[in-house]
Amino acid sequence: MKVLLTGSSKGIGRAIAQKFLECGHFVTGMDICESSIEHKNYTHIQSDVFSSELPDIEGTEILINNAGVQDSGRDIDVNLKGTIRVTEKYAFQDKIKSVLFIASASATSGSEFPEYAASKGGILSYMKNVALRVARFKATSNSLSPGGVLTALNDRVVSDPVLWKRIMDQTLLPKWATPEEIAEWAYFVTVVNKSMTAQDIVIDNGEMAKADFVW
Repeated sequence: MKVLLTGSSKGIGRAIAQKFLECGHFVTGMDICESSIEHKNYTHIQSDVFSSELPDIEGTEILINNAGVQDSGRDIDVNLKGTIRVTEKYAFQDKIKSVLFIASASATSGSEFPEYAASKGGILSYMKNVALRVARFKATSNSLSPGGVLTALNDRVVSDPVLWKRIMDQTLLPKWATPEEIAEWAYFVTVVNKSMTAQDIVIDNGEMAKADFVW
């Protein structure tokens, strides 16, 4: 299938691209950074999802919105408005089979930088709006909401023993997900899944579920 993936050069996005390529799909990556992937079935477009002119791309079957920034002063513009721009341009056509949004556990918990949490919360609402509109193509629209993920973006806290212990103390399964695990979820939700739509899946190792029961 033909996959269009934003934020494909690093972290979760790069892992998703590699998963789809390994499974024989054709991936077009869109990222403000240069390509970090070399594969005969990979095409790279260097572009800002919010401010660049979006190129014409025909026949997208799977659209994965992963591009995002954190505490940048542009979180609403890139994470939410950029995602809306990309989706409105590429999702609503006869070839589409699935739209996936990479949101964040903070969309539900609110535990993040203010604009980041707000941008990801907006994505959850927009995902459901998209589900209503792509249903006429028999397509699904869902989101994944990771908690902590072991990417370079999070190196500062992962490498700090004091901060890391505080985080693990708040996590039911004391670990973080890998980008490759999130990629497996992305593949399942967009390729294997045919019946779930308008849903968000939280992948946070039980961070939001942890509570001390006092009796």
